[in-house]
Amino acid sequence: SSGHFKVFNFIENYSKPVIAAVNGFALGGGLELALACHIRVVSENAKLGLPEVSLGLIPGYGGTQRLSQIVGKGKAFEMIITADMVNAKDAFQWGLANYVTTQEELLPKCFEITDKIKSKSPTAIKTAIKVVNSRFNSKLNGLEVEIEEFGKSFGTGDFREGVDAFINKRKPDFKGN
Repeated sequence: SSGHFKVFNFIENYSKPVIAAVNGFALGGGLELALACHIRVVSENAKLGLPEVSLGLIPGYGGTQRLSQIVGKGKAFEMIITADMVNAKDAFQWGLANYVTTQEELLPKCFEITDKIKSKSPTAIKTAIKVVNSRFNSKLNGLEVEIEEFGKSFGTGDFREGVDAFINKRKPDFKGN
């Protein structure tokens, strides 16, 4: 089980955004994998859940922690201890899904998000992922990490490029430095 946990932590802390496309069922480890992703897009027919208590288990790959961070303690308890599945509409309302699409539009929506992200600073995105995740690390003070990383961002090539592009009314050409 530690192997899956390490993989999911790697995904959660990966320096580039990871988008989950959920079509149909995402139960147990499937939902835990989606929870590790930075953005979740689900199709209208999606069903998400953590049924482990029905088997005498608990979610074992970070599901209890990530779910409660994303949807809050009350909704996490509801999903985990009842083992009920959540439909796409409820997943969106609870903040478990960022977007709901038709099955046909699921991957195009993911590519649309990817295209939007690709136009942004890779350096700033990497740092944003680090800072947001620091909030959930008990050894770190997320606000202190944010302040420190914010200050560092002024010394990056991407910052200089972003400001120059803004001043000259052109699209930035970020290099990730």
